[in-house]
Amino acid sequence: MRKSIMALLLAALTVFSAGCTASESSAAAENSQIITAGSKEKRKIIIDTDTAGDDAVAMVIAAKTENVEILGVTVSAGNVELEQAVNNALMTLEIAGCDAPVYKGASATYTGKKRETFSVYGKDGMGDNDLIHPTRKAEDKSAVDFIIETVKADPDEVEIVALGPVTNLALALDKDPETMKHVKRYWSMGTGGFGTGNASPVAEFNVYHDAEAYKVLTESGVPVTAIGLDVVTEATTFSKDDFDKAAQNGELSSFVSKSFAGLLQFYAEKRGLKQVDIPDGVAMACVLWDGYLLETKACHASVMTEDNEAYGQVILYQEGFGYDNGVEYDDYNFSVATKTADNSFKKTLIELLKDD
Repeated sequence: MRKSIMALLLAALTVFSAGCTASESSAAAENSQIITAGSKEKRKIIIDTDTAGDDAVAMVIAAKTENVEILGVTVSAGNVELEQAVNNALMTLEIAGCDAPVYKGASATYTGKKRETFSVYGKDGMGDNDLIHPTRKAEDKSAVDFIIETVKADPDEVEIVALGPVTNLALALDKDPETMKHVKRYWSMGTGGFGTGNASPVAEFNVYHDAEAYKVLTESGVPVTAIGLDVVTEATTFSKDDFDKAAQNGELSSFVSKSFAGLLQFYAEKRGLKQVDIPDGVAMACVLWDGYLLETKACHASVMTEDNEAYGQVILYQEGFGYDNGVEYDDYNFSVATKTADNSFKKTLIELLKDD
């Protein structure tokens, strides 16, 4: 009897095995449980990122989850300048034991116009703790060419997970729209969902950094699932104590924990908060963890690109809702996450980050 109980406990604590593989999101799981891998169907993903601390968490989740193949990581400027973001991505993959190739993408926005923002994760985007010393280099091929060629070689099978501004995706859609229609699913950590923004009261950072690119994506007709800030709940946040405790679990946990030093300082000084959120980590959990993403709503997304206070706002028209202004659309292919098994996030992530 004792052995049976121990076996069940061990099974409950077994989250994901090492490597560059992952499972498919599916039906609901109990909020209090650790989310575990389930589907044996291998998924093929491209990660598009502007690598800072929360992007690093998302990449680690993908690298350490069963049954996913990271075909490549494409990088654009956003949280930090392009070269720094590339090195951050290379270092994160290396520390996670993943050799997925990395490709340089856009160093400027879709229009070339610069939006004035700054890295809340520190100057290097990774806590300014001298963590970034990759031994590999980025590939010679451009991010846009890699995306198009990869989708063309395996149509309707490749998913793209966008963790930052979608400049690379907009440029790929411009260059080869027919091929880019054969992406199996676009996932975006973007918008405030049905809540507020962080770059401005109405705009989330990834959209705000390059709203014109986000408009290209939403108007292209491709299926997009957005994970907004409103599903990044208090249950998914980490305090300094949480990070300090996690850092004791090994090299990978320490790397991730230290990368949030700048964000912890920013939140404390500018927002009076002792805990920080991990939006990209939550987004990747929605993509890959069985039972984590519980509900979405089909919407039409209108992206505001006028150079005023509303820049970067994404207005969501829910399918089937009768608005007083009578506005209706023919397309509702922008799905927005509305419910997750958020109470499982912290426990699952801490287990995942432990050294093997």
